Order: sequence, then structure tokens, then C-alpha cells
Amino acid sequence: MTKQPPHRVTRSDVAKLAGTSVAVVSYVVNNGPRPVAEATRQRVLDAIKQTGYRPNGVARALASGTTKTYGLVVPNISNPFVASLAHALLQESLNDGQVMLLGDAGDDRQRELELIHSLLGRQVDGLFYNSVDRHPYIDVLKASGTPFVMLDRVDPELNVSMLRVDERAASRQVTEHLLSHGYQDVGIICGPPDMLNAQDRINGWRDAMESHHLTINPDWIFPASYTREGGYDAVQRMLQSNSLPRALFTSNEAQAIGCIRALSEHRIEVPQQIALVCFNGTDLSAFHVPSLTTVRQPLGEMAKTAMAMLKEWNGEAMVREFAHRLEIGESCGCKQVKQQNTIK
Repeated sequence: MTKQPPHRVTRSDVAKLAGTSVAVVSYVVNNGPRPVAEATRQRVLDAIKQTGYRPNGVARALASGTTKTYGLVVPNISNPFVASLAHALLQESLNDGQVMLLGDAGDDRQRELELIHSLLGRQVDGLFYNSVDRHPYIDVLKASGTPFVMLDRVDPELNVSMLRVDERAASRQVTEHLLSHGYQDVGIICGPPDMLNAQDRINGWRDAMESHHLTINPDWIFPASYTREGGYDAVQRMLQSNSLPRALFTSNEAQAIGCIRALSEHRIEVPQQIALVCFNGTDLSAFHVPSLTTVRQPLGEMAKTAMAMLKEWNGEAMVREFAHRLEIGESCGCKQVKQQNTIK
């Protein structure tokens, strides 16, 4: 015999057990609009517990005009920085009594668009959005009327609410930290050249080099995906060249980890033979060996601000800027020098 699916408990079942009408059950579940005598309310609550009844969230959303859900679209959740920001946003949404629906674009623009349509179709109350390449589908979002906040800098002419960190200035600062050690041959493992954030980070590296009147060697610019594999493959290409830079700026934490792995396979030590810094470090940076010197963004503060912006959204653009900070690890050589001085 074919096994029958379990019966879905309805309000009628609760009403029958409690000896009331379906309308009274609705008043109890929705806390109104009509008052219910305390004894009757308790019978309904006991019946709900006994039957295991769960209110229909979709129906309640249609009645209240809110789904109690937010959407989050990110380029690639495997990126530690993206995952850390997503985690912070998830915690803030839970604190706000909302459920977060995650959409991972996998670095694919078409998939990103499909995710946006899917989340809008589910009538999310708001959307947090970090586009794959800073060319977001703003027209789609504006046409929907759904509140949204961009989690990364985009073209100001788009006139949208966004969080912003000056990535060019941050990249310059972390590169200048390398130069302060006396390194002059500094290369960069950057992101895909067509991505705007990759261009910001390359320009920050160039700014630092030019401010120190150093020659920029085009052979030391290694485009790669923002992944561990990207950093690993960039080093393989680097090793095929005739010379190696003395120091490297890697454009994110994942690239840095892949880079160090590839260098270690060739018995090239960091920072003794090649010093290294990276962008967008996370809590993982301090636990890597060697620990990473990196630029950090205030993810907790950013998540709280993004949540507040979404709740205050009225269709007008709001921009919130955040300061980055340089976190010193072992990969640049700072702590190695300090340890040597201590031994002496």
C-alpha cells in the first residue's frame, strides 16, 4: 500500500479540540483583532501545544504585509571575508526578529540576477547586496520598490544606499607598510582586472610605489581569482619568470593563504625570502602560520549600520563610510625583527 503523507494540522483541528470557532483560534494566534477570554485563550494554547499546530507563515505575511525575512546576495560565500560579513549580518537579522535568506552567486553575474529575482519573488522585506563585479542590477531592485543596501562601493551616480571603505587608500597604506621595511621590489597578486575592486587595489599599490619613486614592474602584476587557488596559481606563474619580487601585496586573505602554500612547496620562506601583506583579512589571519599582516574592515559595525539603514530606508540614498585598520602579523617581517631583537 502507498504510504499516505502525514495530515497537516489546521486551525480547524485546533478549534475542534479547544471547543471554539476557527475565528477564535485566529484571534489567539494573531493576538487580535478581537479580545479573547483568558480561559478560552488557555484552551486554545493547550490545543495548539497538543496538536503541534504551526501558523501558516505565508498567510500571516499576506495579512500583515511583512514576511519577516531579509535577502542577502553575495559574490561567493567561500571567500572568508564575504562569509564573515554574511555571518555578522545574519546575527543582526536574528536580533531584529528576521530570517535571512542567503543567495550565493558563485562569482556568476547571471546567477546573481536569478537570485535577486528569486528573493524578490519571495517578498523579502529588504535586501543586502554585494555584486560580483560592482556592476549591480540596480534597475531591477528599484523597479521592485524593495528596500536595499549595497555592501560595497558602487558608482555614486547610481544614487543608492551603500556602505563604503576607501579600498584604494587601504591598499596604499598596507603597501607602504611593506615599503617601510626597505623593500623596493614589491609585486601584487590582484583580482580579475575587469573588477572594479581589483582596479582600486591595483591603483592603491601603484600610489604607494610612485610615492616612493619606485619603478613599477608590469611583470610583477599577477591577476588571479579571489581564492586560495588563485593565489597558488599566481605563484606558479611567478616562479616561471626570471626574477621574484622581494615582497608581495595580495588582494585578499584567500589569495595570501594560497600564495604561502605555493611558496612553501618551493621552500621559499615567508617573510624571510618574500614578505607579504594582504587585504580584507578576517579572524583567520591571526591563526595562519605565519600570521598575516592585513587590512581589516569593521564587520560588526558595518552589519549593524547596514541593518539600521535598511530599516530607515525611504528611497533616498544613504552612504556610510568606515575606516579600515592595519593589523600587524608575522608575514611582513615586523614580528620576526622584534623576536630577533629580543633574543639578542
